[in-house]
Amino acid sequence: MNKNKVTFILHKPQLSENIGACARAIKNFNFQKLYLIDPKPIFPNDKILATSVGAKDIIKKSKVFNNLESSLEDIDILIATSARFRNKNVKHINLEGLKKIDFRKKIGFLFGSEASGLSNKEVSYANYTLQIPTNPDFKSLNLSHSLIIIAQTVSSILKIKTKPFVKSKKIKSATKKEIQSMINLCIKNLDNIDFFKPKEKRSIMLQNLRNIFYKMELSDKETRILSSVFASLARKR
Repeated sequence: MNKNKVTFILHKPQLSENIGACARAIKNFNFQKLYLIDPKPIFPNDKILATSVGAKDIIKKSKVFNNLESSLEDIDILIATSARFRNKNVKHINLEGLKKIDFRKKIGFLFGSEASGLSNKEVSYANYTLQIPTNPDFKSLNLSHSLIIIAQTVSSILKIKTKPFVKSKKIKSATKKEIQSMINLCIKNLDNIDFFKPKEKRSIMLQNLRNIFYKMELSDKETRILSSVFASLARKR
C-alpha cells in the first residue's frame, strides 16, 4: 500500500518546534505529506527547520492553506484526532479501528492547535474521530507525540499483508472534493430560501449537515444524483 496516500494535517499550529518535530515524526515512519492550515509562526523559519533535523525535505515540500476546506480537495477520508469525546453523530474509532480503514484511498489525519484542539466545526468535516487512549486524568498529548503515535500505528498496519476486499470496479467512492461541492450547492440553495433560522444557529446546523453527508460514504454517482436533485429543486422555485 502506498504511504504517499496518507497526509498529516496540522490545523493552526502555534509552535515552530512542534511543526518541526511533526515533520521529523512523519519521516521517521517513511510518510511524505504534511499540510498546514493557517500556521501561527512564519512558515518555514529557522526554528522549524532546526527542529525537523533530517526532515527538512518534508518541510520544504509541505503545503500551506488558509482554511481547512481548501486542504481537503485531494482527501477521500478525513480522521480528526481529539482528546475529547464529541457528542456528535460522527463515527468514533480507536487505534485498533484504523485496521478497518481502506488505505488504498487518500487518508488525512487532522490535528488541532496546541492551545484549543479542534472545534466542532472542524470536526464536522471528518468521516471519523480518533482518540488516543491515555491517562483519563491527564489526556492532553503534545502535538508531535500524537502524530508519531498515529504514524507508527498506520505504518504497522500498512506492513501487514492482507488480501484486500475487492469492490466492484463500477462503484467509485466520492472524493472529498465532490462531496464538498455537493454540500456547498445544498447550502447555497438553503440560504436562498432562508432555511437557516434563527441565524445564530446556522453554524451548528451546517455542522450537522456536513456530519450527515460525510458519514454516508457516498459513491461518485450518488453524489452526482444528489447534486442534480438540489439543482433541480432550485430551478423549480
